[in-house]
Amino acid sequence: MKINPNYKVRNVAGENIVLLQGKMGGDMTRVVAFNETALLLWNELFGKEFTAEDAAHVLTEHYEVDETTAAVDAERWIQDLREGKLLLTEE
Repeated sequence: MKINPNYKVRNVAGENIVLLQGKMGGDMTRVVAFNETALLLWNELFGKEFTAEDAAHVLTEHYEVDETTAAVDAERWIQDLREGKLLLTEE
């Protein structure tokens, strides 16, 4: 999978966000805010093909966290990106 390069993180009033533009006439624009960890993962993996294991590795490299916790957190981050349609996948 890969982060959709059409989306960029912007810092607005001290918050790191991605704006998800809704379709004309119906859907509303949504905002996805990133905490420090989500931003780290985005920055480390943006522009690269990656797996959940790659994301978990980023977490274990930057934080004092065990592999199991890192794997759960990485999967949660990926699921959040999927729900926001921020990922390009081969599925």
